[in-house]
Amino acid sequence: MKKTLLSLAAVAALAFGAQEAKAQSPQRAAIGVVFDGSGGDLWGVQYKQSMGGANNGQAQVMFDDNVVAVGADYQYARPFRGVNGLGWYAGVGAQLTFVDAGDNVTFVGLRPQLGLEFKIPAAPIGFHADWKPNWTLNHGSDFDASTFSFGIKYTLR
Repeated sequence: MKKTLLSLAAVAALAFGAQEAKAQSPQRAAIGVVFDGSGGDLWGVQYKQSMGGANNGQAQVMFDDNVVAVGADYQYARPFRGVNGLGWYAGVGAQLTFVDAGDNVTFVGLRPQLGLEFKIPAAPIGFHADWKPNWTLNHGSDFDASTFSFGIKYTLR
């Protein structure tokens, strides 16, 4: 029950933050689904907001059996010259992963990332794929370089 309430609170905060960002900034924003290989097969909702220039902020809430992960990322993004809609990005983010497998455990992680993003020029749809290693900082510390994520987004403006 505690995890369900936490998940609902995180989704509500994400939605509220999206509305606040929309009201305050004329920058581009996108919302969509994300699939992440960190700690299993996570899936969830992701929101991305431009902070001006090459700077972006991104937040996600992801789920799996007995797992809820909440993360926020900073990304530096640039387009490829001569390829309409295709760009690259690099960044880093923090992630809290709540696991309920008999005993409740919370993992604190750092998530560097390097990826490609493609926005269809004639449609409000974008895709991303990235290498997003997971560096767990507590409970014995662990680094997993084999994790990737993939997402589909609807561009809000």
